[in-house]
Amino acid sequence: MHTLTGRGSVKLFAGNSHPSLASEIAEILDLPLAKREIVEFSNGNIFIKINETVRDHDVFVIQTANDPVNNNLMELLFMIDTLRYSSPARITAVMPYFPYVRSDKKDQPRTSIGARLVANLLETVGADRVITLNLHSWQIQGFFRIPVDHVLADSIIIDHLRTRDLSNTVAVAPDAGGAKRVEKYAHMLHLPFVIMDKRRAANDDKSHIQNIIGDARGKDAIIFDDEISTGGSVLGTARMLKAHGAEKISAAVVHGVLCGDAVTRINSCPDISEVVCTNSVATPDKASGKVKIHSCAGVLAKAIQHIHNGDALTPIYEEYYYHTT
Repeated sequence: MHTLTGRGSVKLFAGNSHPSLASEIAEILDLPLAKREIVEFSNGNIFIKINETVRDHDVFVIQTANDPVNNNLMELLFMIDTLRYSSPARITAVMPYFPYVRSDKKDQPRTSIGARLVANLLETVGADRVITLNLHSWQIQGFFRIPVDHVLADSIIIDHLRTRDLSNTVAVAPDAGGAKRVEKYAHMLHLPFVIMDKRRAANDDKSHIQNIIGDARGKDAIIFDDEISTGGSVLGTARMLKAHGAEKISAAVVHGVLCGDAVTRINSCPDISEVVCTNSVATPDKASGKVKIHSCAGVLAKAIQHIHNGDALTPIYEEYYYHTT
């Protein structure tokens, strides 16, 4: 349990995206989830009402980017807008998985930068602050003019992996863009690492691996990434590693998005033994077989505690990122 000692009262609200994670955060903080109504009409419009006073309160709204992403995003925006006109002292959006997080740059002509648009929308409706977990690229924080607390859930993954014998293991970056992230994981676990040369040729979920930089032959391999969506990239990486002589192969990611039949594909793939992720996205029926899900509620609750109490978040970064012992 984390103690809230800051000035003023705290209200913890949650949308419909991930009720179990919101309840777990509330339990850790020893706070009830505040009362609200969310109604979706037959024409698709939504109605939101706050059923208790929030005047001069420090308000936190928990909503992650589950499918349907657009519905959940609009629900969050309506909640913040409704709260803003109810005179709270501050509104913090708690977004474990940030919507449109991979749309972070303009890499083709005449395309939208979705993550920047989401940042603009959050500011427009009145969010004062954002808490999020493991952004796809850190520069997304620069899309905001309000504080963004980019909390890291790496040690949740690291603590799980440290229960293994890693004496004959390499860390694997699935592409060059993830090399810096994987270098940090490799440092934390005292592992060598290799990089896959992955190319994406179209606007779909398919990618192609052409080469391996480094040597995984005769070694166990752990593929590190920020998220797993359809599973295609991770499974393709596993197949290429196996073809190059790797032994036992597993994957470790923060965001287990696991779209469509991803879990079935993972469980039926002989090349991969385990996928470890957190519950930043609601996956109630997906923690089965090879998919192991660990809770990120503790790190989010601690971030809420520190922000409300006016404490520095440095200890959280030290605990959840520079976790090298």
